[in-house]
This record gives sequence, structure tokens and C-alpha cells, in this order.
Amino acid sequence: YTRMGNPTVHALEEAVAALEQGAAGHAAATGMAAIAAVLLGLLSQGDHVVAGDCLYGPTHVVIGRELTRFGISATFVDTADPERVAAALQPHTRLLFVETPANPTLKITDLAAMARLTREGRTLLVVDNTFATPYLQRPLTLGADVVVHSLTKALNGHSDVLGGMVIVKDGEISQKIRRFLSLFGGTMDPHQAWLILRGLRTLALRVDRAQANAARLAEFLDQHPRVEWVRYPGRPQHPGHELAKNQMDGFGTMLCFGVKGGLMAGRAFIDRLDLITRAVSLGGVESLIQHPASMTHAGVPREERLAAGIGDDLVRLSVGCEEVEDLMADLDRALGAVP
Repeated sequence: YTRMGNPTVHALEEAVAALEQGAAGHAAATGMAAIAAVLLGLLSQGDHVVAGDCLYGPTHVVIGRELTRFGISATFVDTADPERVAAALQPHTRLLFVETPANPTLKITDLAAMARLTREGRTLLVVDNTFATPYLQRPLTLGADVVVHSLTKALNGHSDVLGGMVIVKDGEISQKIRRFLSLFGGTMDPHQAWLILRGLRTLALRVDRAQANAARLAEFLDQHPRVEWVRYPGRPQHPGHELAKNQMDGFGTMLCFGVKGGLMAGRAFIDRLDLITRAVSLGGVESLIQHPASMTHAGVPREERLAAGIGDDLVRLSVGCEEVEDLMADLDRALGAVP
């Protein structure tokens, strides 16, 4: 009875747990099912959550709006500033939720510093490691208690399946996550697991190629006359560059930038791309581009988006494994055609 367990799903859980150097993995139907299992499986009425002010849009909405219906409060804070995180922690804070690099601003959070803060109380440190993947970053080794992944993204890598994973290093937490997923039905189908296991085999090859492409494109865009700004952790001017260099084994495959002319210019630019596809996913072998303010983060109140650095002009690019010269030509032509 697959909701209670399945050998193919278990093989995937073991594989991802090994990559993250965790004690156990728990597969979920989607990335949001994995996040829901953590939030609702580990929190109770009266608990408090501190979360990064820059998160995947649906994660932000669940923490900021949905949890309140269950008597769980939340504070959003810039997790790149440990002093702000320390000030936000309360006696009833049970969970600190962090993305690093953050979606979509590529903000970098010091995970070891976050772990030191949470160890002082009864707070669990949960890290969404989807952007970095365990190939580039392993939060559990830096002090995190729980890691979550959208397996839909780079771990699968082929944009053809949905999936999520929770990896833990504690047996008691593991039992709570397993129980929640089984009782509430957010478990994974074995065919999903088989496809993702296939994708895992080429993770290193795909990330190496896409990461090299991302570095080239960040440099290209930074010098383009139609681009206002570029954020990529591999660029020395990125405020988290030194931290990323020490905390990660590479700078990743994601970047964001602003097109001169703001919101309308950014949309016009995306509409003129041919090779790069407009889509909200990321981490696949193909390059995908999207406008967070009107797509992934449309559900986040505008004032909260702007405070987190998600401006109306921000364009997020997930770099794939295509020939980098073709990607540059596509970007250059589309930028040149913007009115």
C-alpha cells in the first residue's frame, strides 16, 4: 500500500538523504507537500515561526497567511542579517525557515550563524536547499535540523515530474514527518520516484554545465547596456559572495537581473526570447525565465515583495545546459528589441 511505503520511493529517500548526509529522507508528492509536512507536522497552536523575508511565493503565503488559521504566528525577517534574526526569535519560536540562495533575489544566509542562534533555544532550523542542491551545499553539516527540496527542480532535472523531499538528522523529527505524510496523504507515487532517481544520476554533470553557463551569462548581462543590475553569487560585487564561496561548493545555476525600463520593459524582453522559455520552474536542462512579481510571487503583497528586494523589474533566469553562445545571442537579441 504505497501511501504507507514503497521500495522504489524508499530507494529515492535513501539516495537524497545520503547526498544531504542526513539520517532519513521522506518523499512527498510535491515540494509544497514537503514544506507543508514540516510546518504542520512539527508546529502546534501557539507556536511562532521566523522566516526569511525572501522565499518562494507559495511558501511565504502558507507561513504568513495559512498558518494563522491554526494559531501559529510568523515574523518575516532578513536572514542575511543575524542580528535581525536574533531580535525576531521569541521564547515560543519553534522554527526558523531559511532559503539560501533565496528565491528569487539570490540572497545568501549564513547557515552556521543561524544554527548558533537556534541552538540557544528550542528552535529548529529548516533550510530549503532547492536552489543549491546537495551537490553545492549541505545544510545539515552546517547545523540545520531539517532540509527540504522541491525535487521537481534540479534533483530531477528534466522538468517532467513533481516531487518533494524532507531530510532530517533526528529520529523523533523523522517519525513526525513520516506520520504526517502518511496520514494526510502527501506521499509520492513510485513512478515519480523512479523518474527522479534517473535524474539524480546526472546531477553533477548538469549542475557543472549549467553553473558554468550561469557565470558566463552573469558577466555578459552585467556589461549589457540594456541591463540595470545583475545578482549572481559568483560575482564579486554580490553582497554574499564571500559567504557563498565559503559555504557552498559552487555559485549555482540561478541569477536575476533588472531590464532598463522597469516592469513593462522586462515583460517585453521575456516575450521576445526564442530559445529561453518563459516558465516558473527551474533547475532543468533547459533555460527558463520568469517575472516573479507577476508569476511566482504574485500572491505576496506588493509592499512585502518590495521590502524583500523583489522589485517589479526583477527577472529570474534558471540557466540550463544549452550552448552558452546560443543563450547569449537569444538574450542579446531580445534585449535589443525592447522599445
